[in-house]
Amino acid sequence: MAGGAVVNTGGGKDYPGKLTMFVLFACIVAATGGLIFGYDIGISGGVTSMNPFLIKFFPGVYRQEQEAERNQSNQYCKFDSQLLTMFTSSLYLAALVASFFAATVTRVAGRKWSMFAGGVTFLAGAALNGAAKNVLMLILGRVLLGIGVGFANQSVPVYLSEMAPARLRGMLNIGFQMMITIGILCANLINYGTAKIKGGWGWRVSLALAAVPAAIIAIGSLFLPDTPNSLIDRGYTVEAKRMLRRVRGTDDVQEEYNDLVAASDESKLVSHPWRNILQRRYRPQLTFAIAIPFFQQLTGINVIMFYAPVLFKTLGFADDASLMSAVITGLVNVFATFVSILTVDRLGRRKLFLQGGTQMLACQIVIGSLIGAKFGFTGVADIPKGYAAFVVLFICAYVAGFAWSWGPLGWLVPSEIFPLEIRSAGQSITVSVNMLCTFIIAQAFLPMLCRFKFMLFFFFGAWVVVMTLFVAFFLPETKNVPIDEMVLVWKSHWYWSRFIRDEDVHVGADVEMRSNGKIQAAKLNI
Repeated sequence: MAGGAVVNTGGGKDYPGKLTMFVLFACIVAATGGLIFGYDIGISGGVTSMNPFLIKFFPGVYRQEQEAERNQSNQYCKFDSQLLTMFTSSLYLAALVASFFAATVTRVAGRKWSMFAGGVTFLAGAALNGAAKNVLMLILGRVLLGIGVGFANQSVPVYLSEMAPARLRGMLNIGFQMMITIGILCANLINYGTAKIKGGWGWRVSLALAAVPAAIIAIGSLFLPDTPNSLIDRGYTVEAKRMLRRVRGTDDVQEEYNDLVAASDESKLVSHPWRNILQRRYRPQLTFAIAIPFFQQLTGINVIMFYAPVLFKTLGFADDASLMSAVITGLVNVFATFVSILTVDRLGRRKLFLQGGTQMLACQIVIGSLIGAKFGFTGVADIPKGYAAFVVLFICAYVAGFAWSWGPLGWLVPSEIFPLEIRSAGQSITVSVNMLCTFIIAQAFLPMLCRFKFMLFFFFGAWVVVMTLFVAFFLPETKNVPIDEMVLVWKSHWYWSRFIRDEDVHVGADVEMRSNGKIQAAKLNI
């Protein structure tokens, strides 16, 4: 296939070892860092559709919504408010800035302490939001939540990729995305329950309960072991070898240990990873560190997940029904992510990307057409329940396509492609681009919905075409390749090989013989 090199199990070293209960438990605990991100995505859209919350903090939006319903005016524009979107999107701006500081903490102190810092900060933000008296307290709380998300999203995917055996790295890393989807689902269920609380304070419960996932990752991180990669990088070589034996469940770890030491020795030659990542030999990794999170947000998924209740309200569902519809999409998200866990190390990353992109494109065309056929450009219509349910069906199919492709792979692929010397910096770039794009989309969605109308779905559909073609031509297959031998994948790719010289390939003591053999083996599978 001209689109990318496919490296089979023989293309990278298959180190001895098995999936031990120790590693499985550590990966499950670390993956709970995704709960805080998912809970926030689900909770923010729900509370902004609750009338008591709008009356207290955004009375102008509430009056605008009521007027639109009384006068049967433009449904596309009834939630358009920059202040309301700033409440949602301020978190992502804070996460963007925090991810750069998290890179230093992750590299100097280890991955687990970055997770701990994220959990504690998120906990403080949850307390502030639950007790909020005004918009300033709300947004300050969101900023603290954002710092927590920035630290967790920077450290968790790297931790999972380093702990997992190469042949199961995809499955274990996607545990992070699974926890994100579980967090979204729990938030949707909580919103559905708290919206029924008499007295109009249910939104406080929704916001304050963010403390639960925060406490889980903060406390859980204290019991996590450091990864062998991190221990070697910080000079604890004896502990690293002992930990490598424990995580692989075998004493036969010398070869993998030698490769990790070689990678660490090379990383120590790099005193300025932020400057080095701009070097020509890291061009493939830098490109994907930017492109994958950029494209992930332009699938339009966060439009659905942030504003699902608001979107369903716009379609004509009642308050309870709109929250229940968000619960349904949350369930689809969880089950489809589980499909990805079962298939990613068997089918590979590329096939899931391509299939998911095709499915999302088809669904966006249908959803945009169905909404456009009823609302048109005026935004005024009375949609029958059966018709609205049909729209929800295709929204669920779209969510499923995302949840087994761009959702989990958007975190997995960037976390597994960087050599150790630029890994923390590379993951920070991935998180910061993700958060910047999420901020822009969250801030722009409601104004864009008001102005683009149903054409907004075609706008995101066009981006899905671009990203699917990009993956088809430029993303090599990375399944089953040990994380510290990933340079061989780029060296064997039809396009990226031009950026990597032979002397840039360092994967262990027997570099010359082994890398040349693997590169030739990989080329045979292009």
